Amino acid sequence: MRYLPQTPEDRQAMLAAIGAGSVDELFIDVPAEVQLDGPIRDLPMHAGEMAVEAHMKALAKRNHAAGDMPFFLGAGAYRHHVPASVDHIIQRGEFLTAYTPYQPEIAQGTLQTLFEFQTQVARLFGVDVANASMYDGSTACWEAIVMARRITKRGKAVLSSGLHPHYVSVCNTMARFTKDHLVYEAPAFDAIGDSEALLDQIDDETSCVVVQYPDILGRISDMSALAEKAHAHKALLIAVVTEPVALGAIKSPGEMDADIVVGEGQSLGVGLQFGGPYVGLFGCKQKYVRQMPGRLCGETVDAEGKRGFVLTLSTREQHIRREKATSNICTNSGLCALAFTAHMTLLGEKGLRELAMLNHKKAVQVADRLNVINGVTLLNDSFFNEFTLILDQDARPIVRRLADQRILAGVSLGRLYPEEEKLAHGLLVAVTETSTDDEVEQLATALESELS
Repeated sequence: MRYLPQTPEDRQAMLAAIGAGSVDELFIDVPAEVQLDGPIRDLPMHAGEMAVEAHMKALAKRNHAAGDMPFFLGAGAYRHHVPASVDHIIQRGEFLTAYTPYQPEIAQGTLQTLFEFQTQVARLFGVDVANASMYDGSTACWEAIVMARRITKRGKAVLSSGLHPHYVSVCNTMARFTKDHLVYEAPAFDAIGDSEALLDQIDDETSCVVVQYPDILGRISDMSALAEKAHAHKALLIAVVTEPVALGAIKSPGEMDADIVVGEGQSLGVGLQFGGPYVGLFGCKQKYVRQMPGRLCGETVDAEGKRGFVLTLSTREQHIRREKATSNICTNSGLCALAFTAHMTLLGEKGLRELAMLNHKKAVQVADRLNVINGVTLLNDSFFNEFTLILDQDARPIVRRLADQRILAGVSLGRLYPEEEKLAHGLLVAVTETSTDDEVEQLATALESELS
C-alpha cells in the first residue's frame, strides 16, 4: 500500500464500500497457515549486488534442462525440438516489445501475426474461428465452460474422467464463484475410456460435456456420439487438446462436431520453460463467435483499398461494455502465440504430419519395449505419443529413484491423483521426436532393475 496515493481516510472509505473491515480481510481466502507473520525466515534482509548474483547463479546450477537426461515426462507439457529460427524471430524488436495492438496503424505486424495464429489454430482444431490466444490450456478450458453457460443458460457441466486433473482443479476453483455444478469422477484403469458413462450423464440440465483428446491416460476416443447426444439435449461438446502435435495424425475435434475446442499450445514453439508462460488455444463454431472470450483479429482494407488488420471483436472487460464483457481475460499470450505461429509456419502442414507420425512411431516402439518387462502392463494400445503403464507396485517411489539416477521416467498417476490409491500403480510415459534409442534403453534397463 505504500506506493498508493490514497490517504488512510480514502482507504477506510474504500474498505467500507466493499464491506471489509480491514486490509487483512482482503486475504481471507488465503489459508492462515501459509500467511506470513513477518519477514521470510532465513532470508537476509539485504546483500551486495555481486553477492546476490553469485548466490542466484549457484541456485541456477542446481537446475537441470530437459535435454540433460532421458526425459519421458508429459501430462500436459511436452518436450519437442524448437528450431533456433523460432527464437530468432520472436526476438526481433517489432515483435518482442509489442504490446496490445490498440492502434492498428502502428501495430500491423502484431495484428497480422495474431491473424495468422488464429487461422492456424482454426485449421488445426477443425473449427470455423479461433481467438488471438489465452493464458494457458486450463484457463481456456474454464472459459469454454462459462461460454457454454452463457449460450445454454444452464449450469451443469459434465467433465470426462480423462480430463487433466489440474484442469479440473482450475474449473472447481472458478465454479465456486459462478455456482456451476461440475460432474466429475477420477479415471479408472480402462483402456477404452468413459464415453458410455458420459452419455448417461447428459440430460436437459446439461450445459456442456468436456472431453480431453487424447485424454490424460493417452486414450483416444471418437467423440461423435457424445456430440450427437449433447446436441439432442441442446448442450455443447467441448474438446480439450493438451498435445496439439497429435492433430497432425488424428482426426480434429471439429470433424467430430465439437462446438468449442480449447487447448494448450506449449508443444509448438514455446518449450517447457519451467512450467510457463504457455499459450492457451480457443476456437469454436462461427455461430458462437460473439460469446467467445478474448479478442479476434480480422482482415480488412483501408481507405485506399490496401489490405490491413484490425481488432474485429474484443469482448474483454478492459474495453467497451465492461459490465457485459464475456471474460475477464485481460491480455493474450502474444509472444508465445508468435512462437507457436513461427514454428507452425516453419513446419507447414506436411511437416506437422511428419512430426506427428514420428512421435507416434517412437511411442509405439517404446511401449513395445517396456511392455515386455516383468511387472509392467500396457493399459492402452491405442495412443498418440503418450501411454499409461500399470506397474506391479506403487510408481511414485520408482519414479523418484530413477530421477536420482538422472532418468525422468514419466509422471506417476499417484502424483496427479494423490487421493486415489487405486491409481498409484500407474505411470504415464510420453515419447517425442527428442527421445533417442539410447535413452529408451536406459529407461528400460533401469525399470527392469527396479521391478526385478
